[in-house]
Amino acid sequence: MDATLPAVAEELLREIEKAFQETSHVPDDLLSALKFIFGASAIPALDLVDRQSVTRIVSPSGRTVYQVRGSSGKLYTCYASCHFCSCPAFAFSVLRKSDSLLCKHLLAIYLSRALGTCQELTVSDKQMTSLLLMEEIFSISER
Repeated sequence: MDATLPAVAEELLREIEKAFQETSHVPDDLLSALKFIFGASAIPALDLVDRQSVTRIVSPSGRTVYQVRGSSGKLYTCYASCHFCSCPAFAFSVLRKSDSLLCKHLLAIYLSRALGTCQELTVSDKQMTSLLLMEEIFSISER
């Protein structure tokens, strides 16, 4: 994990990763724990993982950002290193109301990393700079 989640959340994600590596599936008890800890974000995040909606984008300078194609088809830029997502739910539920640890997009990133389903894309430093400045000069659909 890049940034620190509460210990119980980090431990759960490690257990999910371990179980998946050993058996190629996530046991029901861990799925229940996921729902308990992450609440309403859990099921939609699992759906995003199933649809392989998460892409890790890296540049030669070592910068990393994630893009998640939401359920509506909109592309969200996420920074796992500081738990930030550009979606409205993150701003409202995580930042404003503080009733969620993560939005479904960030949780999908952690789950896709644990399950080994995260897509990878290498871009130039110039493309990464443009992405970080929110200039949409490329998108996942152009790959």
